[in-house]
Amino acid sequence: MPSHFVAKLTNADASARMLKSTVATLGCAFLMVMAASVAVIVAITGDANRIEAERQRDRIEAAIESQVRLRELRFQTLAATGDLQISLAGPDPLMTLQTALAQIGNRFLEFDGAYIVSSSGLVFAGIEGGSPAGQAGYDALKHFSPTLPGTPHASDPPMHRLPDRHGAPGSTAWSLTHDGFETVGVVVIDMTPRRGSLISQLSGPIKIVGYRRVTDALLGDLARRYRVADIRIVRDMPGDPLSRRAIPAPDGSVKAWFSWSPDRPGDAMLRKFIWALAGVGSLFCAIFTFVIHRLRGAAHQIAIRESQIQRLAGQDELSLLPNRRTFDIRLDQELALLGRAGKSGNGSGLAVMLIDLDRFKAVNDTYGHTAGDELIRQVAQRLSKLVRGGDTVARIGGDEFGIIQTHGRFPAGCAALGERILASLTEPFVIMGVATTIGCSIGIALAPQDATDREALLRLADTALYQSKNSGRNRFSFFEAQMNRSLALKRMVEEDLRRAIADDELVLHYQPQVSVDGSTIVGVEALVRWNHPIHGMVPPAEFIGIAEERGLIVPLSEWVLRRACIEAKRWEGIRLAVNVSPIQFRHKDFVANVIRIIDETGFDPTQLELELTEGVVVDDADAAEIAMMDLRAHGVGLALDDFGTGYSSLIYLRRFAFDKIKIDRSFLEYMETTGESAILVHSIAHLGRALGLRVCAEGVETAEQHRFLQAIGCHELQGFLFSKGVPADEIDRLLALEKPFAEILAAA
Repeated sequence: MPSHFVAKLTNADASARMLKSTVATLGCAFLMVMAASVAVIVAITGDANRIEAERQRDRIEAAIESQVRLRELRFQTLAATGDLQISLAGPDPLMTLQTALAQIGNRFLEFDGAYIVSSSGLVFAGIEGGSPAGQAGYDALKHFSPTLPGTPHASDPPMHRLPDRHGAPGSTAWSLTHDGFETVGVVVIDMTPRRGSLISQLSGPIKIVGYRRVTDALLGDLARRYRVADIRIVRDMPGDPLSRRAIPAPDGSVKAWFSWSPDRPGDAMLRKFIWALAGVGSLFCAIFTFVIHRLRGAAHQIAIRESQIQRLAGQDELSLLPNRRTFDIRLDQELALLGRAGKSGNGSGLAVMLIDLDRFKAVNDTYGHTAGDELIRQVAQRLSKLVRGGDTVARIGGDEFGIIQTHGRFPAGCAALGERILASLTEPFVIMGVATTIGCSIGIALAPQDATDREALLRLADTALYQSKNSGRNRFSFFEAQMNRSLALKRMVEEDLRRAIADDELVLHYQPQVSVDGSTIVGVEALVRWNHPIHGMVPPAEFIGIAEERGLIVPLSEWVLRRACIEAKRWEGIRLAVNVSPIQFRHKDFVANVIRIIDETGFDPTQLELELTEGVVVDDADAAEIAMMDLRAHGVGLALDDFGTGYSSLIYLRRFAFDKIKIDRSFLEYMETTGESAILVHSIAHLGRALGLRVCAEGVETAEQHRFLQAIGCHELQGFLFSKGVPADEIDRLLALEKPFAEILAAA
C-alpha cells in the first residue's frame, strides 16, 4: 500500500502536468502580450523618471555652484573694500586690520567665520560668529580642508577652482567636506593689497578664507529655491546614483552624501495605465489560480517535510540551537578558513568552549524531566545573547553546550566571554515557578595554538573541562600541556590499579603505635603501597585521590582491610588501625562489608580500629551515627583521625562513640614547648583524657617532642622517631624484642 508521502508526491506530479497542459495553450499568447505591454510601459515610465532625476541632479550641482558664486562675489566686494585696503596700506596693518574686519563684520553674515591669512597660513585677522578670532580658530578649520594656506603637507583631495569669465581657472577655490559629524563649505579667494603696502612686501600674497556649516535650514532653503524635495545629508550611501551626490571627507574618502527625493513623472504616467494592467493581471490570475489551488496542497506538504528534515538534521529540537552535527560542520569550516588564511599567534584564530552544567542532574531528579527541559531552553537563550554575531552556540548533548568563538582577541576575549557565561548562568533560573541556581564548568582550547583539527581540539577542550570540574566547578580553564600528562597519569593509574587490585599486586606496610614511654608496641596502622612494574613505587598521594575519582576506592579499601586482617591475625593483643575513606564510609553496604571481611578472615573485631576523619561524620551526621553504633555493637573500635584540622567540635566528640582521638602531625611539625601549637596539643590531650578517650599523637620525630607528649599525658605515640611504615616481617621482628625502641630513645 503506498504511503501518504508517496501519494502527496504523485499529486504534485499530476498538478505539474495539468499546469503545463493548461498554460501551454493560453499562457504563451497572453504572456507575450503581457510582457510586451509591461516592457513598453516600464521603459517609458523608467525613462521619464531617469530624465527628471538627471535634471534634479543637475539643479543640485547648479545650486552648489551658485552658492559658491554668491560667496565669491561677496568676498571680491570685501577684498576691494576701502576699509580693508586702507588697513593693509597703513604703517601698522596688523593692529588695524582686525578692527576694520570687525567693523564690516555684518557683511559676513552668510559665513560662520572668515579669516585674512598669508599664503603661509599666518592669520592677520579673523571673525567667528561676529566675534574676533585668531590663529587657533583658523588652524581648527584646516581639519575640514587640508589644502588651505599654511598646511605643511597638502593632501588630496585638492580644492575646486571656479572658472573665470574666459573659462580658465580663476582665483577662487572652494571645498565641501564632511568629517563624520558635520558638513562645512570653505571658500578661498586671493586678495591683492595696494601696491607698496607693508604686508604685501613682507608676506606676499594674501587670501580671504571663509566657511559656512551646512545646516538643515540651509538645505531647506535650497530645496524651496531650486524645487528639489527633501534635500538632506545622509551617512549611508543611497542606492539610486541619480539621487545622491558624494561629500568627500578631509582625507578624500566619502562618509556622507547629499540625498533628495526626485520627482517621478513616470509614476504618474504609470497610474494612467494601471487599470489596463489590472485587467490583464486579473485574467492571468484567474488562469493560474485554478492551477495553484491544485498544487498548493502538495507543495505545502513537501515544504513542511523538507523543513522538518533540514531542521532535524541540523538543529537541536529542544533548545533550537545547532546540534552536534552542525557544530562539527561549522568547526571544520572555520578551521579550514583558518588554515587558508594562515592565522597564527595569540591575537587571532578561534576558540572552542565546552560548557557542562553543574547541578543539572539535581534539578532533573528533584523537579522532573519537564523542568530539566525548560532549564536547557533557558540556558540556550542566555548563551545565545552572550556571543557575538558570527560565533556559534550549539547543544552538544544532554547538559553540555559548545561555542565556536571566531571574533575577538585570543585568549583575552575567551576569558572575558568565560566570565560573562559564568556570571549569566549563576543567576537564578525560574523553573516551574521556583528559583533554581546552577553553575557551569568551562573548558577552552585554542586554534592553532593547541590543535588545528576538530577531533584534537574537542578532545583538548574536554580535557580542560575535566580540569575545571576537578578544580571545584563553576570556573573556566584553558587547556595546558600538563593537563594531558595529568590525564595520562590518571588513565594509567585507573587501568593499572584496577588490575593490581584484582591480581593482588599491592602490599601493606605497618607503622607502629607505641606506648607513651616508648617501650612497647600497642598497635599498628596499615598503609597501602604500590610497586608498579614500570613506574616503580607510586606514592599513595598519587593514586588514592585518583581511586576516589574513578570509583576504585571501595574495592581498594576492601582489599586493604582484608589483607590487613589476614596478616595481623598473628599479632595477638596488638590493635590494627585501618583508615576509612569518606566515600567508602558513605557506601550503603559499608558496615556489612566490614563485618563480612572480619567473619571471612576470622579476625578478632575487638583488635580492629577504624580511623575516620571529621568530614565523614559532619557530612551526614545521622547516617554516620547509625553506622558507628552498628560497628561498635560488633566490637570494632573507632578513632577520630587528624583531630584539630577540621571542625573539631565538642558536639561530635560527645555524640559519636569514639575510642581514641589522633592529634594531627601538623601540630607537632613546628611545635615549640612554649608556643601556640604546644598549648593546643596540651589542650587536646587534656580534653581527650577528660572525655575518657585514648589520645595518640602522630608525626613524632624528635626526643623533645616525645618528652613533651609524655609530660602532657598522651597515651600513644606514632612517628618516624620510632619507625616508618615497614613490612609485616619487620613488625614480627620488633614484637620479638623486649624493648624494641630502647636504643633509638637512648641515642636521641
